[in-house]
Amino acid sequence: MKQIRFWVPIFLLALVTACNFTEELYLEEDGSGKLNIHFDGSEMMAMIGAMDSTGQEKAIDSTIVFKELLEEKKDSIAQLSPEEQKKLRRLEPFTMHMVMDPEEKKMTFDLFSEFDDVSEVNDAYNAFQDASAIGPTQQADTTQQGPMGGAAPATTRVTYHFKKNTFKRSIEIIDEELFKKGLDSLKSAEMFLSGSTYTFKYHFPRKVKSTNVEGATFSLDGKTMTYQVDFLQMMKDPESVVLEVELED
Repeated sequence: MKQIRFWVPIFLLALVTACNFTEELYLEEDGSGKLNIHFDGSEMMAMIGAMDSTGQEKAIDSTIVFKELLEEKKDSIAQLSPEEQKKLRRLEPFTMHMVMDPEEKKMTFDLFSEFDDVSEVNDAYNAFQDASAIGPTQQADTTQQGPMGGAAPATTRVTYHFKKNTFKRSIEIIDEELFKKGLDSLKSAEMFLSGSTYTFKYHFPRKVKSTNVEGATFSLDGKTMTYQVDFLQMMKDPESVVLEVELED
């Protein structure tokens, strides 16, 4: 795992470079399913060479099962504050897969988890940031700030709800002060984030009857909905991105 030592610089680069996220949800009739957040940074591979002083060019294909990692590091985790321990436990249901191939100019991250009920799903985007802060130095002393305390506190919370024919994804700001500070920091990166996208791709057990968003597209069978938003605008006004979907009987 030492090969992924510059995971964090790459992730930070993603935050100041045009990037594309996809939040993909597979929902079953009983409310169970799978959630995956995908980051494609392949277009950024040309920029990595300037950051890599080691000359590392070896392709990486790495998977982290956070439940196993947290068990392995439980003694070090026990020394952290209750707040930091809670943040780490939020990652327990997730697995992260990273592929980096400089020769093929490919870089992708996938954070995914299966669930019994969609209402129990954690906020995948916040979890993605936490996972990226932990990943590169997972073999280091977890009491240090880098591996376990590097992610910024979450300022928003996403909730998912599915009952009968209605699905809803909503988001709320849970720390107004920290959120405003984040917006101030975001201003310096606006020109870089221009053109970045966040795509919702949701697979439902039945055909979609209606939705509250304009511009969504659907598969031929009507069961998969795809909706893309401007990443920067979503970061500025997350509560405006509310998805409601009604399914056919």
